[in-house]
Amino acid sequence: MQNSGENVGFYHGMSSDNIKGLVLALSSSFFIGASFIVKKKGLKKAGSSGCRAGSGGYSYLCEPLWWIGMITMFVGEIANFAAYAFAPAILVTPLGAVSIIVSATLAHVILGERLHIFGILGCILCVVGSITIVLHAPQERQIESVAEVWGLATEPGFLLYATLVLILTSILLVHFVPQYGQSHVMVYIGICSLVGSLSVMGVKALGIALKLTFSGVNQLAYPQTWAFAIFVVSCILTQINYLNKALDTFNTAVVSPIYYVMFTSLTIVASVIMFKDWAGQNGSQIVTEMCGFVTILAGTFLLHKTKDMNDGSSTSPSSRSSNHLNSEVFDPESVPLKSQELAMTS
Repeated sequence: MQNSGENVGFYHGMSSDNIKGLVLALSSSFFIGASFIVKKKGLKKAGSSGCRAGSGGYSYLCEPLWWIGMITMFVGEIANFAAYAFAPAILVTPLGAVSIIVSATLAHVILGERLHIFGILGCILCVVGSITIVLHAPQERQIESVAEVWGLATEPGFLLYATLVLILTSILLVHFVPQYGQSHVMVYIGICSLVGSLSVMGVKALGIALKLTFSGVNQLAYPQTWAFAIFVVSCILTQINYLNKALDTFNTAVVSPIYYVMFTSLTIVASVIMFKDWAGQNGSQIVTEMCGFVTILAGTFLLHKTKDMNDGSSTSPSSRSSNHLNSEVFDPESVPLKSQELAMTS
């Protein structure tokens, strides 16, 4: 009965700040989901006349369509930035599942990347899992100054997490990117997600600082505010670079859900460590949130398998059994560049 009362309270007793956070997060997901497709169109157009981003080229910087996609994403990120200032990360971040639906649907309609029926089911599972997490998310922690956030960020637990993220990112950059970046989607997405989990903590700190400043408690005089700002800019530039490489090399309908799952999972882990989000929750609520994650993972698995089914349907059974790699060449935008290069030289 107590849990039922808590759920009712969620629906009828949400604070105005949490409602603002939800609205901003949803609008952010629509803009960001659409930006994936616009940027992909720009990358394809730029790649047809210059060096592709997946091969290390930057010709897309001269493509207006790519910049339109960037502006769309920027609007979405601004809305997302504001959402973190009003609501906890565990409430805001899972709503990024909406961007999966938007990007997968637009990829099907605009880019011609077929969305199988199981892909639709995967999208539904992603949304159901996200709703489950949102319904059991903790309340926002009340913070009075950016110095308090800095204190949370410099506690041993979060410092250990940040150190592990930097070590893993360095290993990916030095060892895995040169050898496996063009053939394994998890390399580029791993970098984006690891760095992104730290950038969200910085974004939340900046959002809190600006929120307090606009309410009359100036936080711009604190050096910690500017330290967080510099840190966020560095992380976002890294994310943009490797997200471009992932989008240009792999199928959009695969990149979006995998990025969502990894980014969301790591962000919530970072938030739990830094802001102690689970400190006021019981075991039942935490387990329910984990069940929501399992549901999301099931949805992304279906989306990923949808790509394999689409690739396989373009060839005969005999040709698939003789050479699976060659069968993927029929869909050049959904396979790694190295597979395309092997096909052209054979």
